[in-house]
Amino acid sequence: MSPFAVKAIQLFLSLSILIVLHELGHFIPAKIFKTRVEKFYLFFDVKFSLFKKKIGETVYGIGWLPLGGYVKIAGMIDESMDKEQMAKPPQPWEFRSKPAWQRLIIMLGGVTVNVIVAWVIYAGIIFFNGKLVIKNENLHDGFAVAELLHEYGFENGDKILTVNGKELEDAYDINKYLLLRNVKEVEVEHQGGTKETISIPDDIGHQLFANDVFLPFEPRVPAIIDTVIADYPAQKSGLLKGDVVKQINGKSINFWDEIKPNTIKGEENTLVVSRDGEELDLQIDLTDADAFGIHAFGRETIKSIYSHETYTIGESISGGVGMGVDVLRDYASQFKFVFTKKGATQVGGFGAIGNLFPDAWNWTLFWERTALISIMLAFMNILPIPALDGGHVVFLLYEMVSGRKPNEKVLEYAQMVGFFILIGLVLYANGNDIYKWLFKAG
Repeated sequence: MSPFAVKAIQLFLSLSILIVLHELGHFIPAKIFKTRVEKFYLFFDVKFSLFKKKIGETVYGIGWLPLGGYVKIAGMIDESMDKEQMAKPPQPWEFRSKPAWQRLIIMLGGVTVNVIVAWVIYAGIIFFNGKLVIKNENLHDGFAVAELLHEYGFENGDKILTVNGKELEDAYDINKYLLLRNVKEVEVEHQGGTKETISIPDDIGHQLFANDVFLPFEPRVPAIIDTVIADYPAQKSGLLKGDVVKQINGKSINFWDEIKPNTIKGEENTLVVSRDGEELDLQIDLTDADAFGIHAFGRETIKSIYSHETYTIGESISGGVGMGVDVLRDYASQFKFVFTKKGATQVGGFGAIGNLFPDAWNWTLFWERTALISIMLAFMNILPIPALDGGHVVFLLYEMVSGRKPNEKVLEYAQMVGFFILIGLVLYANGNDIYKWLFKAG
């Protein structure tokens, strides 16, 4: 099966699960408060349904347009725009007849379920798989640091001691802290053992984003070749797994981060490698290939850097909640980049979401990505845009504070405006995907 098909199946399955659970979040409290639910649909049934069956007072079905799902609650101004029903006198079983606090719970149900689903998935992943974390004691050579950060005092080989005065459970989290969180100072230990507290500018996240530096800190590892790929220049030159790169074109090499993208190019590249205690000179010609043809470091190196931590059921539950909160906070933080010129071009639709999944089936990664998408759906749905849950919540809060219901005409017009905003956003996001596919592939 092609990688595209694997990703597409994972995306379809993930969204189907999350849409059904989200709508259940509205459906269940509606039933608890004795509110009639007329439809429960996975996907939209514009003009016709792929499947439908009426059970009790509710029609359950699957639509043909895979852009979401919905529950049609009686007496509610929603995407169905059922003006005929709204023109009739309110009935006791209708949404509009229920107290504002009950309507608020119904509207918040979908987002709440999405957050809880993410917590449960993260807790399960932590319990069954544990977590891989990077500890300073395993970073024998510290981090390789992006050049952009050198001007602030960071150096290659640094170890991260504290961020804003607190130790990190996982030293690799320094990347998301700098990009997405409010970091004031970072205490580092330089090579040689000297310690320094470095002040961080307020706009460091925007600087990193603008320069495409999303992982400014990477574990620094020796330049030992893990894999040589067949039929690439590296193999043709005689390089072997386990070779230690000592020089490239006269430049001394100790770590992989010292090899820049333009270090090896064109004809007559000379590599000095150490093999079985001997140093060998090898010639590599890159005129017929863009890629060198090696994997820099593999499983054994990764195992030497990461520590595997296991958790009890109780620790997994609290860890899952904490992980969900962190992901939600970081996703909300990165939303600020959308309002920059560069960030607007990065907005993606189904293609971008599909690329979150691996191109070979992996259940752990599938559930991890599903938890992330569940958090994304929760955040997007709570935005105060009419036609989204957040838009309904805003009007309900207004009613609860003022003691007056908004005019139904206002709600109808707001719903229409919100619908067109959403359609515009969907077209823009998926248009970005198509543009990147057509003009930026490769």
